[in-house]
Amino acid sequence: MTSRTEPEGEAAPAIRRPPLLRELLLVAGLFLVYKFGRQLANGHTDEALRNAHHVWQWERFLHLPGEGAVQAALLHGEALVRFADTYYVAVHFPATAAFLIWLYLRRPAHYPWARRVLALVTGAALVLHLTFPLAPPRMLDTAGLVDTGQVYGPTIYGAVPETDSMANQFAAMPSLHFGWALMVALGLIAATRSRWRPLWLLHPLLTLVVIVGTANHYWLDAIAAAVLLGGALAVVRAPSPGAADSASPSASASASAATEPVAVPAPRAVAAGDASGLLGSRR
Repeated sequence: MTSRTEPEGEAAPAIRRPPLLRELLLVAGLFLVYKFGRQLANGHTDEALRNAHHVWQWERFLHLPGEGAVQAALLHGEALVRFADTYYVAVHFPATAAFLIWLYLRRPAHYPWARRVLALVTGAALVLHLTFPLAPPRMLDTAGLVDTGQVYGPTIYGAVPETDSMANQFAAMPSLHFGWALMVALGLIAATRSRWRPLWLLHPLLTLVVIVGTANHYWLDAIAAAVLLGGALAVVRAPSPGAADSASPSASASASAATEPVAVPAPRAVAAGDASGLLGSRR
């Protein structure tokens, strides 16, 4: 009698990337909404400076280290402070974009999760920027800090904040520089399996030193960003732990092996003596 074949198990569903054009339009749209939204917060100079004094006093009440200590370390060498200014200007957007592109191409299961978390954090930050305009410490006379971007360069901010049409300088809290950097690190740790992956945390750590040392942000700005990120991570469902390797060749090979036909033995013919015994036992 011929044998028949049956699949041993169901194949794992293939992970499909979201349509590229849709993603490009979505990310570009979110960016434009954020940029235009930040511009709405311009023109609140007096309120932003009052809030800056409050934040400075809150930090002293909480016994947080002074931002000036970090800046003093950077000012030991002009090359060091220029590096910090360059890092502040040049790394923020490119690093986040590279992170999303890499996830889209190599870890499609993690890409929607990371994009949703970043969008939620950015949206919440925009609301806070509009409701709580805050001047950075470089504008606060009480802080006694140097505006390293204007003194050493490079900088993306105009010398007169009220007339700056490129950026809202009164949107210090929360620090999206730190919030995005922390998400990039956590996302790469979740999406990779290397034993060295905790080193990605050096990116938000260096970002924290840069934003504080250049007097663009307070410590509380970074803390607020971390709180918003924690809330977004709690709301957005994370991919399963094994999703990091789901798009790899080894995973595809495993899925193909699971669908290989397996020979099933044909039913054994019953001998004549056994048949008669069975018939006799039924009498």
